[in-house]
Amino acid sequence: MLGFSNRVTFDDVRQARTDKEASLDYSPLPRVSSRSFAMGLLVSMGGLIFGYDTGQISGFLEMPDFMRRFGEASDDGTYSFSAVRSGLIVALLSIGTLIGALVSAPIADKIGRRLSITLWSIVTSVGFIIQISSGTAYEQVVVGRLIAGFGVGALSLLVPMYQAETAPPWIRGALVCAYQLFITLGIFLAALFNLATYDTQKNSSASWRIVIGLGWIFTIGLGAGILLFGETPRHAYRKGRVDEARATLMRVYGAPANHWAIHTQMEEIESKFRAESKVESGLIGGYIEMFKAPRMSYRIALGVALQMFQQLTGANYFFYYGTTIFQSVQISSFITQVILNTINFSVTFIGLYLVEHYGRRKSLIVGSIWMFICFLIFASVGHFLLDIDAPENTPTAGIVLIVFAAIFVLGYATTWGPMVWTLIAEIYPSKYRARAMALATASNWTWNFLIAFFTPFITKAIDFRYGYVFAATNVVGGLIVYFFCIEGQGRTLEEIDTMYVEHVSPRKSEKWVPPAPEEMARIRREAGTGDDIDVSDTTTVNGSEHKRTAEPMNEHTETV
Repeated sequence: MLGFSNRVTFDDVRQARTDKEASLDYSPLPRVSSRSFAMGLLVSMGGLIFGYDTGQISGFLEMPDFMRRFGEASDDGTYSFSAVRSGLIVALLSIGTLIGALVSAPIADKIGRRLSITLWSIVTSVGFIIQISSGTAYEQVVVGRLIAGFGVGALSLLVPMYQAETAPPWIRGALVCAYQLFITLGIFLAALFNLATYDTQKNSSASWRIVIGLGWIFTIGLGAGILLFGETPRHAYRKGRVDEARATLMRVYGAPANHWAIHTQMEEIESKFRAESKVESGLIGGYIEMFKAPRMSYRIALGVALQMFQQLTGANYFFYYGTTIFQSVQISSFITQVILNTINFSVTFIGLYLVEHYGRRKSLIVGSIWMFICFLIFASVGHFLLDIDAPENTPTAGIVLIVFAAIFVLGYATTWGPMVWTLIAEIYPSKYRARAMALATASNWTWNFLIAFFTPFITKAIDFRYGYVFAATNVVGGLIVYFFCIEGQGRTLEEIDTMYVEHVSPRKSEKWVPPAPEEMARIRREAGTGDDIDVSDTTTVNGSEHKRTAEPMNEHTETV
C-alpha cells in the first residue's frame, strides 16, 4: 500500500528487469517534485474559481443593497426575492457550466488543455465584469452568471484532465483531489468576504461588487500562470510532439531521461496512442465512435452516474438549510456559512491522504454509509423535533442538527467531494478523455442546477423529510461504487484503461496484476483496441518519427 514518505523507490522492478532495461536508471524519485507541486497549486486554482463563484451568491441574496437593486418590492416597502427569481439568479450559473463543460471538450482536443484553460479563464472574467456593472436589472446579473458559468464549467473539465494527464501515478489521486480542496477554499473565501463586506459596506453596492471583483485575481492568476507550464504529455504526444511530452514528464517526475519511470510512461503512452489512432472521425462521428469503443458506453454511464450521485449526496441541501438550522441558536446566517465552509475546507485535506492511502473504492463506500446515517438522523430530528415555524423555540433540536450537519460535511469533504473528480479523470483513455469527461461533468452541473432551482419548492412542501431522499441516494451511490468502480490507486492511466477493457471485476481490481506484454496485446486486439501494425524500431506519430520498443506495458506497482 502506498504511504506518504518523501521518496518513491523502484526496487521491485529493478529485480525483475530485462537485459534491455539494465542500462536504465532506477534511483528513487521525490514523491512530490517542485514542478508537480507548483503545477498542482496553480492548476487547482480552477477549483477555487468554481467554489468562489458558486459560494458568493447565497450571501448576496441577503445583502440590503443587492435586494433593493434586484429584488421585488413588497407593499410594506421591504424587498425580497421570489422563489423563481432567486432560483434563476442562483441556478443559471449551473446552466452556463453545463454548456461550458460540453463545448470545451472539442476545443481542448483541438488547441490543447493549456491554452483552453487560458481561454476559459478570460470568459469567466467577462462574466464577472457583466455582474459588477449591473445597475437595477436582475436580468443582467443572470446573464453575467450564465457567461461566468461557461468558463467555470469548462475549467471544471479541464483542470482535473490536465492534472490527471500530467501527474505521476503515485500522486495523481491526491493531485486531482486538490481540485476539490480548492473548490472548498473558494467557497470558504466567498463566505469570509461576504461577512466582511456585509459588516463594513452593508448598505452600499460595494458589499457585493467587491466580492465579485476579487474573483478577478484568481482568474487572471490561472489564465496567465498556466502559460508558464507545458502542455500535458499525453496531448503533446498525440499531436506528434514526442520530445515535448518526454521533457514534461522529466520535469514533473523530477527524473532524468533514462529513468525507468520515464521510459515506461513513454512506452505506455505510445502503446495506447497506436491502439487508439486507427480511426479519425469528425465531431459527431467522434462521439459515435466513442460510444462504440470497447467498454466506453459502460464507463460513460459510470462517469455520469458518479457525478450525478455526487450532487445527490445532499451537500448543497445542507448549505441551503443552514440559515434555518442556525436560527435556532440565534447565529447569523453569514456566520453559518463561515462555520460550515471552514469545516468543509479544513477536512478536505484528510481526503488527500485517504485517496492514496486507502484507495477510491473503500473511501467512497464508507463515505456513502457515513452520509446515509447522518441524513437519517438529520431528517428525523428536523421533521419530528424542530419547530420549523419558530426554530428558536427548540434550541436542543437545533444543536443536534448543527452537530450532524458538521459530521455530514466531514464525511462528504473527505470522500465523495474530492474523489469523484479523481475517478472521472482516470477512467477514460486519452483519445476519448475530453469528450467523456465533458459528458460526466455535464451530469454534475445538470443535477447542480436541478437541486439549486427546485430545493426551495421541495423543502417548502415536505420540509426536512427531503433528507430521507438524500439518505436513499447515498445508499445507491455506494452500491454503484461497490459493483462498478475499478480501484485505480497507484495505477497508471493506461493500466486503468486496460482493466476496464479486460472486464476486471471491480471487487477484485485492487489485487489485479498486469499480464505479460504478449497477453496484454492479445487482450486489446480481441477488444478492438489492440495493435495490429508492424512492431518495428520506429513509429510515426503525426509525421514525427521516434524510437519505440516491443514491450510497452508497465508491469510494476510503485513501492515506498
